Amino acid sequence: MEERHIRKPDWLKVKFPAGENYTRIDRYHRLNGLNSVCRSAACPNQGECWSQGTATFMILGNTCSRHCRFCNVASGPLDPPDQGEPRRVARAIYELGLNHAVITTVTRDDLADGGAYQFVELIREIRKLTSECRIELLISDLQGNREALTRIVAEKPDILGHNIETVPRLYSQVRPEAEYQRSLSLLADVYRHDSEIITKSGLMLGMGETEAEVMQVMADLRAHDCELLTLGQYLSPSRNHYPVQRYVSPQEFSAYAEKGLALGFAHVEAGPLVRSSYHAEEQYDAGRRYSHG
Repeated sequence: MEERHIRKPDWLKVKFPAGENYTRIDRYHRLNGLNSVCRSAACPNQGECWSQGTATFMILGNTCSRHCRFCNVASGPLDPPDQGEPRRVARAIYELGLNHAVITTVTRDDLADGGAYQFVELIREIRKLTSECRIELLISDLQGNREALTRIVAEKPDILGHNIETVPRLYSQVRPEAEYQRSLSLLADVYRHDSEIITKSGLMLGMGETEAEVMQVMADLRAHDCELLTLGQYLSPSRNHYPVQRYVSPQEFSAYAEKGLALGFAHVEAGPLVRSSYHAEEQYDAGRRYSHG
């Protein structure tokens, strides 16, 4: 894929992060040695979300075992899981007074269970401290380890997400160590094990996909019982990453959202700056209304 230099449109401008909540969350992360996908993945919504008092925690380190060309998270030597991390993150969620905690992870193919044990321990630690906080997980594909997935599902998180990221034709260029069907199967397995858990996935647009391909992925997700969907603009973190092929207009995103709802998704959060945890509480509310009438 040739390098392309396309000027960013005005709709991708974001506000400079500021405010009391932003300062509080930023300071807490620095003082307690916590990782957040907000910062590690260079999320464009960091300022808005932190200013509103929400954040997405990233566990199992800050280095990934895979080499996806779209991602800003570094690849390299991997440390063993930090046994104190679940308690530390749970304490942060409690002390920050979060009502909806989003926890994601780097991919850890070096671990037999893909890091499932760390998720299980974290959920348990959160629930020791608060019964009010909703728990949303964004997990890797666990290399298809169904036993590991079953252990996570048994802890009954409120939302369990896994991102498809792009259309299958682009997997070899964008995320060569992933498998499209394996990701779909994971979402279906969650729903089959416990239909009370809301399932969620997300795609980045602007990588060279066609509208027909996006619609097929959306149909595949619904066929595998995915209930919530996020669609956002891909933003290349650097010249060394996969290049942006085009910028999708806000009107196109709105059209995809309408088509997704017509396919049966409980909610579609779509827009240039949307990421998996964007407006996570509102997405949860929509999914709960859908699941329980």
